[in-house]
Amino acid sequence: MSNEMKLEFDAVSENEGFARVAVAAFVTPLDPTLQEVADVKTAVSEAVTNAIIHGYADWGSLGQGPGKVVIRCCLNEDVLHIEVEDKGRGIEDVEKAMEPLYTTRPDMDRSGMGFAFMEAFMDDLDVESEPGKGTLVKMEKKLGTLSWTEDEE
Repeated sequence: MSNEMKLEFDAVSENEGFARVAVAAFVTPLDPTLQEVADVKTAVSEAVTNAIIHGYADWGSLGQGPGKVVIRCCLNEDVLHIEVEDKGRGIEDVEKAMEPLYTTRPDMDRSGMGFAFMEAFMDDLDVESEPGKGTLVKMEKKLGTLSWTEDEE
């Protein structure tokens, strides 16, 4: 099976839930487990939240509007490819930003675990960013790989 989709929406926190559900619905033809759906939804939520909170921080006060977040998904056989992109402020030091507990928004009680969660719940994570140009988060997850044994039931 191969399928693609693209979503573009305003970078406002109310759209984070929409993004989670849209991507979860997109993978349903593969009959993923509840755990796989939860993993994908969490990773998408973190990537979208990062774009809104960090990528477009203070844009409204600068009169630039909310900005846009774009999600592209591709199903190729049993592998889900997700890209979450913003054209916001970008990340100066991606390696530092990916460290657990690192945050540039302690004023908002941000935990600094977004990238760590994306890494934990997806099979592959790549972050490309340039200050002043935005950030592209690429994630990949192979679906249908979870198996349960009698001991785990």
